[in-house]
Amino acid sequence: MSERIFLSAPHMGGNELKYIEKVFQSNYIAPLGEYVNKFEQSICEYTGAKNALALNSGTSALHLALRVLGVGEGDDVLASTFTFIGSINAILYQNANPVFIDSDEESWNLSPILLNKYLVSCEKKPKALIVTHLYGQSAEIQKIADICKFHGVYLIEDAAESLGAMYDGKHTGTFGDFGVYSFNGNKILTTSGGGMLVSENKEWIDKARFYSTQAKEPYVHYEHKEYGYNYRMSNVLAAIGVAQMEVIEERVAKKREIFSWYREFLEDTEGISFMPELPNSRGNRWLTALTFENKNPQTVMQALELINVESRPLWKPMHMQPLFAGAKNFLDGTSEKLFDKGLCLASSTTMSKEDVVKICKAIQSV
Repeated sequence: MSERIFLSAPHMGGNELKYIEKVFQSNYIAPLGEYVNKFEQSICEYTGAKNALALNSGTSALHLALRVLGVGEGDDVLASTFTFIGSINAILYQNANPVFIDSDEESWNLSPILLNKYLVSCEKKPKALIVTHLYGQSAEIQKIADICKFHGVYLIEDAAESLGAMYDGKHTGTFGDFGVYSFNGNKILTTSGGGMLVSENKEWIDKARFYSTQAKEPYVHYEHKEYGYNYRMSNVLAAIGVAQMEVIEERVAKKREIFSWYREFLEDTEGISFMPELPNSRGNRWLTALTFENKNPQTVMQALELINVESRPLWKPMHMQPLFAGAKNFLDGTSEKLFDKGLCLASSTTMSKEDVVKICKAIQSV
């Protein structure tokens, strides 16, 4: 059997081992160190964020954002229903209540129209919104930011999948009160596991940093007035991140090229629609996502498995998950329809055009 083609495999840039070796030579392999600072700086320089905090996961970053903003027990937090559960778990960590907002067809991301309708009509004002930039494609983030500002709702951007994506020339993750990036194993850049919290507000990032290191007060001994977490990134993983950031634009370009190959070979196949890209945006096309009108996505997945190619259904909306039975939501059916008909195709940046052709032929054979 041919070598397996993964959904989004890690792809090293070349300097990872060199920087890891420097970390080992310094013997500073624990959390914090020179490369943690360098990684934070590289994210700020690339995205235009003013302040950054390197953490052990994107979920940790979301959790700290909610904690710093004062979200607590009984508060309502709005969220994209069409997302990965990591976006929502942080709400549960704070004993708050998720309220799910449906997607729009123009971006597959959270609908600003539904968001505004909910905020105008709701009896209890939400404390914050976590909006996901799905599969590396920007939501209508400026409209969403304006709506949140008008209604006095904090905005947290879950840009875990969208590092390198932009809206109107500005990076996703930099429109809200906080932005979050992920460096999990299958993201466009990976440190094996890790995340980054960014904000314009230095005091908030400083507070998040305090919480992320066990909330230790500035004494020689260990003094604690508040509880915290062990959420910081190690110097070893940060060294990988610094090397990965050196090739971020190459990775975005390759992801977008892979998408263009899929579109080239499938655009004449009846009943296929690709995840749209807003006219004034640049997505990173982390995963090529599409829907089928005339094919069963599960059958397509089986056909791809026969040629040793990984694929995955679109996210099952959070309001459909048993965990959130009874949660408040504001829906119009868009995300359920996408989940029913959609699929994510292999999009590893090591793929060739021949790989894409093989995958497309398998899809067309169903």
